[in-house]
Amino acid sequence: MSQRFGDCVLDRDRRELVRAGLIVHCGPKLLALLELLLDAAPRAVTKDEIHKEIWPGTFVSDATLTSLLAELRTAIGDDAKAPRLVRTIHGYGYAFIGEISDLQPARPPLTHSMFRIVIGERDIALARGENIVGRAPDAAVFVDDSGVSRHHACITVADGSATIEDLKSKNGTMLDGQLIGQPMPLTHGSLIVVGATALRFRILTTSTTTETISS
Repeated sequence: MSQRFGDCVLDRDRRELVRAGLIVHCGPKLLALLELLLDAAPRAVTKDEIHKEIWPGTFVSDATLTSLLAELRTAIGDDAKAPRLVRTIHGYGYAFIGEISDLQPARPPLTHSMFRIVIGERDIALARGENIVGRAPDAAVFVDDSGVSRHHACITVADGSATIEDLKSKNGTMLDGQLIGQPMPLTHGSLIVVGATALRFRILTTSTTTETISS
């Protein structure tokens, strides 16, 4: 998740603070303090809360917190004498007073590929990331076949591509007639065989403007 405030953007997933388009190099405690203030806003956070969150189980003086807060102000371009983002509440703590906006992820393109597995009459959509093929009840592609391992193979979906990998199954995984020993790319129409069950890999192209699907 990314949040914008002032001329800064905090990317929590990447643990990265950007100000005016430039990466600001800052330590984990500074980022932890910034996140704590952002999450609590507009509520003021007490010094005791900050100590417990940033330095759990460790005694540090108020001077250490004051120094860290000064570093934070420098990182985000705030001024203690005329604060726009962080307000000091003397004898109590600090509050984030700037306007915060959550940045939405970029919209997907109008045309994109959908990856699916067809098993007999079943048509299974594959999610982005890892899709387990196997006999386990929670497998994304459940195969009711005694010759199939619980976690038999894995189909990994990324941007515009998909690969299949055997998960050290007892009977192996066949792709287009060949036993695979490493991750292999999948193409439209690829035939996957696990145990005695055949799976057909399909790529469907969807137009979000017309809602039509063609294979």
